[in-house]
Amino acid sequence: MKCNSIIICQTVLATFFLAVACIPRQSDYQEDQVQQAVATTISTIPTYTPFQKPSQIFTYTAVPLSGLFCEYQFCIGHPSIIAFFDVSTQTNPAAPSSFDQGLLVAYNTNIIIEMLWQHAPGISDQSFMLDLILNPDADTLIGNMDVNLINNMNVLYTNISTTATSVLPHGGAAAWICE
Repeated sequence: MKCNSIIICQTVLATFFLAVACIPRQSDYQEDQVQQAVATTISTIPTYTPFQKPSQIFTYTAVPLSGLFCEYQFCIGHPSIIAFFDVSTQTNPAAPSSFDQGLLVAYNTNIIIEMLWQHAPGISDQSFMLDLILNPDADTLIGNMDVNLINNMNVLYTNISTTATSVLPHGGAAAWICE
């Protein structure tokens, strides 16, 4: 019987030592807490945000559109101090502007308006009109392209700078689709 109690004592002692050996030491527990705190701190450090170069944004000056141009089966308001003329007729009298396509310009020493239109059934992206009117060799988009809802039409607008003329080096370009 004495042998059984020694085996039982040894078994209890072995189980006790294994249980004690599996308990995390206080220093290991604290080290885990420190590592977790460091990881949390590092994850909250802000990431690099690239510096955006400031761009000069020019604001347009509202001009009253008290003039009215009605021809080619549409009408458009314009400043009354200027009048549109048909560039297509000037460049080729045999092919003037029409309802399907055309190019008008109105200008004086303070303002230039160039208006281009093209009949394009099925087209819903007005950005192609901006591509037609802007000269990639002379015009540069400034800032973001704004989309405005005006009379149920999405109107794209962007500020531009141009090297086409030194008199009016800044302006804007807009495009919309009439349905």
